[in-house]
Amino acid sequence: MIRIFIPTPLRKFTSDKSIVEVQASTVAEAIESLAKSFPELDQHLFDSDRNIRKFVRIFLGDQDIQQLNGAETPLKAGDEISIIPAIAGGKSPQSSVLNANGEQRKANGISPARSQKPT
Repeated sequence: MIRIFIPTPLRKFTSDKSIVEVQASTVAEAIESLAKSFPELDQHLFDSDRNIRKFVRIFLGDQDIQQLNGAETPLKAGDEISIIPAIAGGKSPQSSVLNANGEQRKANGISPARSQKPT
């Protein structure tokens, strides 16, 4: 069996399961099997051409499958796959944040411009 680790944002589509086991000989077969078992996952994993979405990263152990043979990467019993979806959001680089000392700074690490009073 192949173990697939489901990230928290996708668990609502797997009945809250964090690990799903499937039978597969390639990463593509494993992800297809997962989507077949949990149809609501399909649109989050595959594009309209049935390719794994570009913003979804799949790891076999600690290696990104894109560094191996992509979706056709072969699997053997006991392999573990992790799905890592891209997470959007966060603060804009131009937004201000407080540092550990409570001082205001730009989120990208550049200090905000000091307000200048007209002379």
